[in-house]
Amino acid sequence: MKSKKNLVFIGMMGSGKSSIGSIVSKKLNIEFIDVDYEIETKLGMKITKIFEEKGEKYFRNIEEAITLKILKNKKKVISLGGGAFLNKKVNKEIIENHISFWLNWDFKTLLNRIKNSHKRPIAFKSTKNELIKIINNRSIVYSKAHYKIDCEGLSKNEVANNILNMYEAH
Repeated sequence: MKSKKNLVFIGMMGSGKSSIGSIVSKKLNIEFIDVDYEIETKLGMKITKIFEEKGEKYFRNIEEAITLKILKNKKKVISLGGGAFLNKKVNKEIIENHISFWLNWDFKTLLNRIKNSHKRPIAFKSTKNELIKIINNRSIVYSKAHYKIDCEGLSKNEVANNILNMYEAH
């Protein structure tokens, strides 16, 4: 790996940030960090429980602090939570100092992956139309990533290989 910059995966819940990030980290032989997992470990509870007991605002504050701390690392593969890139401080840090990859999917695929998911608090409480609106609004922000990876119809390994090819050319 030539660059010391982190590779940061962004995208909707259910887009494969964790699974594809893990594959890429293994192929590059560098550490993988899943921000949602780190939050759950630090607080000792699942994200759904954090939302239920403490609320989304509390979660977003913790998410910002932990994400910015993790981004101080160098040469890591990092998977962000679905909403983390919407945070202005996190967004600015990633755009200025890291290499970001937006894992983009057709909204129908995302809806099938996230509807009725109890581990995704925003998705579970939303209607189909509300989810489509969330996907559309977030896509505007995700489009600021350095690279847009169109994942539709590809296997996880094919997506990972596309990312590695873009990264090597970076």
